[in-house]
Amino acid sequence: MSVRVTLNCQVKTDQFETLFPFLEDNLPVVRGFKGCIQVRVFFDALSHEMLLEEEWLSQDHHQAYLRFIDANGVLAQLASFLEQPPTIKYFNHVEV
Repeated sequence: MSVRVTLNCQVKTDQFETLFPFLEDNLPVVRGFKGCIQVRVFFDALSHEMLLEEEWLSQDHHQAYLRFIDANGVLAQLASFLEQPPTIKYFNHVEV
């Protein structure tokens, strides 16, 4: 069963226009990474909050991706657009 991952990011006020091309360049890598099923991006222009909503085969797959982007510097690049590190949460689907 897959896991839903959310990353809530507070984007620096003047950085979204610069962040957008960075996302366009890097999201294909995320989407092509082993275990990634889907990535969607939402942005609230009033609060400058970005939500990355992702679906992964497992939390371990997502953690492997985080290690990969930490090692290659992409995580540091993403962090440069943000006020603080993103809040990452993992959710398992519950049948109700």
